[in-house]
Amino acid sequence: MKRTISAMVGKGSVNHNSRKFKAENVNGERSHLNVDYCNEPIKQVYHKLFDEALERYNAKQTRSDRRIDDYYEKIRTSKQEKPFHELILQIGNRDDTGSETEVGEQAKAALDEYYRGFQERNANLYVFSAHLHMDEATPHIHIDFVPFTTGSKRGLDTRVSLKQALAAQGFHGGTRGVTEWNQWVLSEKKELAIAMFRHGFEWEQKGTHEEHLSVIDYKKQERTKELVAVEEKLADKSAEFNTLAKRINNLEDGNQSYQDMEEKLAHDPEYQLPEPQGFMSAKSYKAKFAEPLVKRLKKLVKSLLVRYFKVQDNYHRIDKTNGELYRDNEGLARSNDRLKEENDALREQNKDYAILRKVFGSRQIDDLVAQAREAQQTKWWQRQRSYDYER
Repeated sequence: MKRTISAMVGKGSVNHNSRKFKAENVNGERSHLNVDYCNEPIKQVYHKLFDEALERYNAKQTRSDRRIDDYYEKIRTSKQEKPFHELILQIGNRDDTGSETEVGEQAKAALDEYYRGFQERNANLYVFSAHLHMDEATPHIHIDFVPFTTGSKRGLDTRVSLKQALAAQGFHGGTRGVTEWNQWVLSEKKELAIAMFRHGFEWEQKGTHEEHLSVIDYKKQERTKELVAVEEKLADKSAEFNTLAKRINNLEDGNQSYQDMEEKLAHDPEYQLPEPQGFMSAKSYKAKFAEPLVKRLKKLVKSLLVRYFKVQDNYHRIDKTNGELYRDNEGLARSNDRLKEENDALREQNKDYAILRKVFGSRQIDDLVAQAREAQQTKWWQRQRSYDYER
């Protein structure tokens, strides 16, 4: 069964969400069916997240008027940032997904599953208040969070910033209609749609403008995934290449050891025949000096030959593998460049599409797209009928 997903920016009334007070649209007899995931005091959260960064920031200040006594109050009175944000997500509406119906219970299960993975997906959004409501007309969930960024070069090194928090999670602003927030909300809708599917729902997406844009966004997303995969392969190949390079260096070190051995054979007394002592007979000289030296030389030669052939075999195999890796790297680099070009082209298409809608209006563009698709489909059917007739 198809159901819509509604995503709204909430007012962040924590007392209302936790039912410390109840509005007229709340059925108190059903409030026990709500799910309260968490409800931390906002000021306590600010101490937890920012006290250490605040201490580091104040320690650097040479002027007392630059020190910050209460970071929460500073953000609360700021015109640039809000102390926290609220996202409200709802499945369906009161007519098709009422809270008191069996379908409403399915929606509750889907919302619950969706929320269980929210904090893990959104590491830069600290959730301090979250409540799933079943005592209003339609099941929905309120999620209140503090967005924060780390490693900041200005102000506190850990500070409040919705833009930077979402950017750290991979959402970067583009046009007015494709802000960090809009991208993130769409991503969360998709996560909810996955949970809905497991509970018997299909996401009904209304609004052709969003559907057309989502096709381009989807292509961009897929190209980005391909880029990441290619870059990971490049990294693996680079690591393998470095390992082989070390092995080749070891072979070169081995070559040096052979040169050292040659020097040793030429000058080391262990491998030289001494002058005969006094009236020593040839037989004695042979038994005492010549034969032991020959044995040592034979053993050394045998060892050197084994090592030599082993090194030669390793060298040829490494050289072959090295050539294959080089060709693989070249192929991956070309794929990487191609995917980047396609990603850039899709990004430009997205911008052009947004400009056309802004200039000519969404309805006119939707009509043109529909006409183009119909004409394209007509041509396809004509070609198909012609092909069937010729057969």
